[in-house]
Amino acid sequence: MLTRACHGGAAYSQDLVHSRPPSSVGNNQRLPTVPSVEERWSPTLDDQMITNRVRTTPKELDMLGFRISLRSSSSTRMSSPDFTLYTVGTPNGQKASIALEELGLKYKVHAISFAKNEQKEEWFLKINPNGRIPALVDHTRGDYAIFESGAILLYLAEFFDPNHVLLSADPKEKYEAISWLMWQMGGLGPMQGQANHFYRYAPEKIPYGIKRYQEETKRLYSVMELSLSKGREYLAGPYSVADIASFGWVSGNQWSLGTDFELEKEFPLVNAWLHRLAQRPAVVAGMSVPTKSNIIDDGFKIKISAEEAEKKAKEATKWIMQEKK
Repeated sequence: MLTRACHGGAAYSQDLVHSRPPSSVGNNQRLPTVPSVEERWSPTLDDQMITNRVRTTPKELDMLGFRISLRSSSSTRMSSPDFTLYTVGTPNGQKASIALEELGLKYKVHAISFAKNEQKEEWFLKINPNGRIPALVDHTRGDYAIFESGAILLYLAEFFDPNHVLLSADPKEKYEAISWLMWQMGGLGPMQGQANHFYRYAPEKIPYGIKRYQEETKRLYSVMELSLSKGREYLAGPYSVADIASFGWVSGNQWSLGTDFELEKEFPLVNAWLHRLAQRPAVVAGMSVPTKSNIIDDGFKIKISAEEAEKKAKEATKWIMQEKK
């Protein structure tokens, strides 16, 4: 188990908390550099910030059957994080960690072992009956469990985002962002995931399957390109869950489409969007949960040799095929 104090504010030192509250960074402002690991894990808490995060009143929460138990002791909070995130460093898992980082929420990480098929163990199925990651347990509300990455994003936006970092307060902008989130959940994620499978992991190479899903992935990138061609910096206008949901997938474009695929040439606006998001400290931090990711540092390019990539894929194939049993 790893207790993680997010750079957004919850477990920073007081100075770092007030240097970048989540709502103060506009789309065009220069973002500060990512604090060191030691700074991100500082035990100093900003109690007022934590108390103000939940915009729903206790009475309203009672109506929903939730129980709030916001502790007043800083030392107690450090020993009992508000959330536990069950995750792996995949595009779906990274959605949840980026959102938690954006909101500055204090959470503990449990890295699920796919190699051991841990996501199918009885204890985890009680949290997520579908046996997939990510899953989030909210300890401030009676250990309430949420599964499916899109549901986690909406849950955090609903109850822990008073500054509307994840979803705009404007109803039209909000539902456009939700539309893009559903687009990612039903389109980009499944289709690029299948491209990954047939291109990298399938026990036999099926040209039709590879071509089918790689072409559909490119078509979906073209949908993003069209939206960004309207003069937007982000998919739904303001930065939102729409961007968080798609970032991890598009980051791995060469893993899905091959090292000869050049996003900057095929979809220049999507490429600019990808690099724009990579300037956000929360995105950088969230991408390295639970393990360090080099994808941003490597400029979203595969830096290993074809032989190393094939070896990596074969190692993953063992647990991928095991998980499907």
